Amino acid sequence: MCNGALFSAPAPSSTIVSIPINCIDYDHPVPKDKKAFIPRGNHSCAYVENLFDKSVETEKIEANQIVFSQWLPLPRDNHQLRMSRWFQSMLTVIQMDVVHNSKNPYPLGKNPKMQLECHLFYRNAEDDENDWKELASAVVERRLDCRIDENQKQDGDLYECDLLPFFELGSVHYDYYLINIRLPVSKRDDEMNKLGTVSGMTFITIFQNGGFTKVWFSLKTVFFPLTLSVLIWFWRRILQLSRPTNLLERTLFALGIILSIMNFPLEWITLLANAPFVLLINDIREGAFYAMLLSFWLIFAGEHMMDSQERNKLSSYWKHLLAVIVGCLALLIFDMCERGVQLTNPFYSIWATTTGTNLALAFIILAGIAACGYFLFLSYMIFRVFRNISTKTASLPQMSSVRRKFYSGLIFRFKFLMLTTLLCAALTVIFFIISQVSEGQWKWGDDGISLEYSSAFLAGVYGMWNMYVFALLSLYAPSHKTMGVAESLDETREEEVQLTQIPSESSALASMITKSTVD
Repeated sequence: MCNGALFSAPAPSSTIVSIPINCIDYDHPVPKDKKAFIPRGNHSCAYVENLFDKSVETEKIEANQIVFSQWLPLPRDNHQLRMSRWFQSMLTVIQMDVVHNSKNPYPLGKNPKMQLECHLFYRNAEDDENDWKELASAVVERRLDCRIDENQKQDGDLYECDLLPFFELGSVHYDYYLINIRLPVSKRDDEMNKLGTVSGMTFITIFQNGGFTKVWFSLKTVFFPLTLSVLIWFWRRILQLSRPTNLLERTLFALGIILSIMNFPLEWITLLANAPFVLLINDIREGAFYAMLLSFWLIFAGEHMMDSQERNKLSSYWKHLLAVIVGCLALLIFDMCERGVQLTNPFYSIWATTTGTNLALAFIILAGIAACGYFLFLSYMIFRVFRNISTKTASLPQMSSVRRKFYSGLIFRFKFLMLTTLLCAALTVIFFIISQVSEGQWKWGDDGISLEYSSAFLAGVYGMWNMYVFALLSLYAPSHKTMGVAESLDETREEEVQLTQIPSESSALASMITKSTVD
């Protein structure tokens, strides 16, 4: 079922590219609160085809009277489409159209400040066509960064401008959205009036595909009860032991709890209510899982190092865990600074200022470098584990055939699990870097970078995390069965054979390593 769903799902996101209508506000400057300028339909606004239309000059239309308006989604085949709650989130950026004009040139290299008077309206299909309600409004500033080749500086030639962040919604609860933007002429800040010659703008709207959302919801709905049931079964087995729990068992249990929290299909409530906070909660849950998974791998590799150092306590890993926690907290604070504020003001963006953009880019670059550094360090730890095992396997030929067969199989399974851990870590690091770059490329304005992931990769990594934790919980759960391996070798006692760290697979391996004599 899962494989069929993965390969039949559409791309994770879709894009709507639209050119807004140039509506004219003839009532300006007389204020009319919350007036919506509608680009089409029975209540459409008065408009001009372009800002160089002769009527602009003859009717003496001022810049403050121009309202760039767009109704989302766009119609198709003369039929007005609807947005869907399955879209989950919506991000819109702006591409400014600036043409070269020798009489009013764009100030190259100065990145002039541009003021946007923004209004976002909504309505549902059953509402009256003119019954638009305001969802959010704000006056924001953006830095306009444009460039042009020297040999193309002819009047009418377009500048190449970076994308500008506009707004981001954490839920798509309504059927229709209406965007109204003014570029007001400022009487107090002369810099805002020196933008060159603006000929228009283009809206680029990105939203999650409904088909992919259904697959994603299905996966979470299936994995949540499975993970929770396996986790409960694992911990009941642990509590039946006569000894105290060890560090690896507690860490594995904590990883299962965090995974269960991330698997909980909270997103279903977005189909019933307007819940933009779910996007932020999902980011927090995913960040907590990253922190727990990275911490677990360090402890997992360290507890299987099998050297003379005692590590069965959390304080032995405080340096490694501190680096992971600080890195994840930094990403959490960065996320809260943007999406936390967007719960009340969707037009807010940390990418809107030069300082914010540089800071955000630095976070993404450092996060990518840290992820690669972590993987290299984890690979080094696993290499040490393999080296320690290899130096001890020389004693296998000296054992009896029964004991040699037992330990050979144990070592093979252990190495396979370690290699699986390394593969899972590699795919996790790749997924993290791709997701950060893919999400950020629409915000930092560099549309020349195209780095995307498919539905199969996204859902595949998510499924891999669950199957990996399933395997660990199943393999490291204490077994009720005992194998009479020791009885056939020593005839004094039965040795319990399990696949847990202390005592289990690692203890069985450790017993092989520490014995001074065998048979």
